Amino acid sequence: MSSYGQFCAVARALEVLGGRWTLLVVREVLCGSRRFNDIRRGIPRISRTVLSERLQVLTAAGAIRRVGAEYELTEAGKELASLVHASAIWGQRWLPRNARTEDLDLEPVLIDMQRRVRDAALPKEPLVLRIALVKHKPRFLLLSAGQAALCTHNPGFPEPIALSGPLYALVAWWRGDASFAQAQRMGLALAGPKKLLREFPNWFERYAFSEVAPASKAAAA
Repeated sequence: MSSYGQFCAVARALEVLGGRWTLLVVREVLCGSRRFNDIRRGIPRISRTVLSERLQVLTAAGAIRRVGAEYELTEAGKELASLVHASAIWGQRWLPRNARTEDLDLEPVLIDMQRRVRDAALPKEPLVLRIALVKHKPRFLLLSAGQAALCTHNPGFPEPIALSGPLYALVAWWRGDASFAQAQRMGLALAGPKKLLREFPNWFERYAFSEVAPASKAAAA
């Protein structure tokens, strides 16, 4: 990797962290992904070769270490949490948000939903949420106290509730661009018993930065 040729710590840090995908790799490990394939699931457009290279760079820099088949952040790597956090705040506040026109992948949204289930808000008995969005193969989210699993097939539990509609409507709700009712007006549809329909939005802690308002709204507030 070529050097910026500068003494400045900003430049030296960017020589390690400024490559495409690098901070997303850090984000995934911060969020709990430990194995190569789990990290890649959260960044579906990264190739295996590039992911391997980014992990090697972070390892050489002392931010990540490999323990058996897993990766974990070192003390230096954990300190990058503040950088990832600041980047997310800046992106939510200052970058335009129009999910309808964005080029979006489904998998990162579903993985984030899986990570942010409120166990205490779930029904007592395990159930499966069927997710069948436009132009995407159905996915199944197993929800039970202490466990949330994203599957390509129903793992054998009741499937009383189904989510459908366009991906952009789900993203708009999850990211905090729209309320659940607004997302429904955008085409997001939820089918099932009325009690579960009422409770569904409370089953999740939405995206960690969903409460960050766009700059235009912040200025008006």
